[in-house]
Amino acid sequence: MNEDIIHRLEQLETRLSFQDDTIEQLNQEMTALGAETTRLKAQLSLMVKKLKELQPGEVANQTEETPPPHY
Repeated sequence: MNEDIIHRLEQLETRLSFQDDTIEQLNQEMTALGAETTRLKAQLSLMVKKLKELQPGEVANQTEETPPPHY
């Protein structure tokens, strides 16, 4: 009976160790994804700012665009 409890305890400790490793890996991945998200948001903000800074004459209005030759 005592050996059975020791065996079960060892199994639980092994599972806990694997779970701790998995949690640490997931935490590292989430941290990396958070940094990537921050970087992408900054790039998107910069793109929006640059688009807003374009002069109206630099981008033709949709109605002013000439249709492609195949029309």
